Amino acid sequence: MIKLLFIGDIIGRPGRRAVAGLLPGLQSEHDFDLVIANAENAAGGFGLTPRIADELFALGIDVLTSGNHIWDQKEIEPYLVQNYRLLRPANYPVEGLGEGGIVIGLERRPEIKVGVMNLAGRVFLGPADCPFRAGRELAARLRQETPVVIVDFHAETTSEKNALATYLDGQISLLVGTHTHVQTADERILPRGTGYITDVGMVGGRNSVIGMKADRVIEKFLNGKPQRYEVEKSEPWLGALIAEIDEKSGRTLAVQRLQIPS
Repeated sequence: MIKLLFIGDIIGRPGRRAVAGLLPGLQSEHDFDLVIANAENAAGGFGLTPRIADELFALGIDVLTSGNHIWDQKEIEPYLVQNYRLLRPANYPVEGLGEGGIVIGLERRPEIKVGVMNLAGRVFLGPADCPFRAGRELAARLRQETPVVIVDFHAETTSEKNALATYLDGQISLLVGTHTHVQTADERILPRGTGYITDVGMVGGRNSVIGMKADRVIEKFLNGKPQRYEVEKSEPWLGALIAEIDEKSGRTLAVQRLQIPS
């Protein structure tokens, strides 16, 4: 059995500090084989820098995923090429700029390999190729090396996430939704063995609007004028999912969502 932790969207410095404070205790309690986290909001709420990526890897995170904000910090582009453990959505129509899916050996059990892929939704988000076709094709390639395939689907709507998970049920081990920063209460195992949650949530301020100071967001809703959003620093909570996966069949055996105050 493989036991993994998937951490939701890390929001700015408060989110990074919450991960740094909570991850050692979670690792000690659960003895995870693999830790994955979405880091596309880790730099001030928008994008990711090489320094911050290195900081997160140093905490014990094995793979970082991203989404529509991956291009916000231009300095991350060469890093995407240099470090294959930082993923960008595989269905973005770019070539030679990082990886959308990888197979890695577990650090403590290198004989066991796990595939990880990152996909972006198309509903209410920017241009992207079809995540259904891209996900099916990439899953088939990764499964040539391992039956265990994990997907971060960074998408806006619950319907698109539900549909992709159902479409790939039995072809992947686990689909974790990210992007909305609001944890959903629908974690389950689909009929053909794929674990699923619509959105794993975020690591950010609990009393915020998806990780940002509420007053700035409310002001924009009230008058329509652009606002400079600021990361909420108080009361960060960690949203995450624990999954147990059979290493031979690739089927998910159990899923458990977490929401922990820092």
